[in-house]
Amino acid sequence: MAKPVVALVGRPNVGKSTLFNRLAGERLAIVDETPGTTRDRIVAEAEWTDVYFDVVDTGGIDPTHGGKTPLSVGSADFIEEIRAQALMAVQDADAILFLTDGQAGVTPPDREVADILRRHQKTVAGRPWPPIFVVVNKCENARAREAAAEFYELGLGEPYPISALHGTGTGDLLDALVTAFPPSSQAREEDESVKIAIVGKPNAGKSSLLNRLAGAERAIVSPIPGTTRDAVDTHLVVNGLPVTLIDTAGIRKRGKIQPGVERYSVLRSFKAIERADVVLLLIDAVEGITAQDEHIAGFILDAWKSCVVLVNKWDAVEKDAYTMDAYSRHLRQALNFMDYVPLLFISAKTGQRVDQVLPLALRVQEERLARITTAMLNRVLREAQDRQPPPTRAGRQLKIYYGSQVRNDPPTFVLHVNDPKLAHFSYLRYLENRFRETYGFIGTPLRIIVKGRAEK
Repeated sequence: MAKPVVALVGRPNVGKSTLFNRLAGERLAIVDETPGTTRDRIVAEAEWTDVYFDVVDTGGIDPTHGGKTPLSVGSADFIEEIRAQALMAVQDADAILFLTDGQAGVTPPDREVADILRRHQKTVAGRPWPPIFVVVNKCENARAREAAAEFYELGLGEPYPISALHGTGTGDLLDALVTAFPPSSQAREEDESVKIAIVGKPNAGKSSLLNRLAGAERAIVSPIPGTTRDAVDTHLVVNGLPVTLIDTAGIRKRGKIQPGVERYSVLRSFKAIERADVVLLLIDAVEGITAQDEHIAGFILDAWKSCVVLVNKWDAVEKDAYTMDAYSRHLRQALNFMDYVPLLFISAKTGQRVDQVLPLALRVQEERLARITTAMLNRVLREAQDRQPPPTRAGRQLKIYYGSQVRNDPPTFVLHVNDPKLAHFSYLRYLENRFRETYGFIGTPLRIIVKGRAEK
């Protein structure tokens, strides 16, 4: 089950980025007094009382600016932007924190956002969904907290007065927030199909690949980058197995993501990666691998998702007998942190090797679910240590007593050692390579957790 997603919504300069940093536990979003400072879509994991969720910072949209700041292109445009952003939040977030400014009081933009959110809420299990929390920020003293009662007029329930800067009142807000999340047994229904997300930069050919795999025009195909706004699900049966293909919006380079609709389109892409079993990362063969491709690959790895790299538009590349090998070496070098992923050179336009995509993805999914018995795992550990003894540090040598696989999806191993501080990352990488050498695990990341003798 993917973690709940909490979206921060509100006009500029109400403290969304400050609250985001507090929830994330570190300074990730740029905070500045100038309205419209937030340009990037930022997602971070947050935790409260052992409940984990993803929080999304967004840029504020104010329909009353009327062209006075670089954000503005006319008040009429911003009315559409604010409506689109609010609607996207209602459709794609599991909870919404609607931030307002306690010092400014209720403003016309606040009423605009509240009206949009209220009218488009759905009723699920007899209650409004997603839950919306009116957060009255900048309430640093008791008088300001008492004045926050005026925000009842927005018609979205109890206002929560807080100070994102100092942390005052955030505990009560988070208590109410995590209580509003559905328990896993009551969460949105999820099917048992293998979920395969198609991700990449804009105009890499994701929708064309989806159409080719599905055998029908399921997604709009256009040479204009950013045509796909939604994460589109397509259900197939491949060799008797149910498969869900998830097409996504192109993930642009941070700083080039536009406010409004595109912010939440990218949010949908990251949500698609979170709920996927296998991710197909499309690389534009003509353009070659870029820093943004590496950035997307890094997010796939951070989410512990299995991956297949597809080099699309291979038909448009001038090549000889050595081109594919040279291209593969270059890709492997750029993605050296994911050297276990398989590469496939395809053309969604002509269909070249597209018939190999889903079988390869399903094979990677099998590797993701593989399990190794404790006896077999410890045999590999002994052989690995005989071949290359563990390192020493300050005269002490790492001793690995035994290991076990504690879960799959992704495969996770626990090694019990004399002192975890002696386990250098390079030796753990060596052990990972030995696991892969013996058992494969093609396309899937491996988690190796080191525990000391006294740790439980």
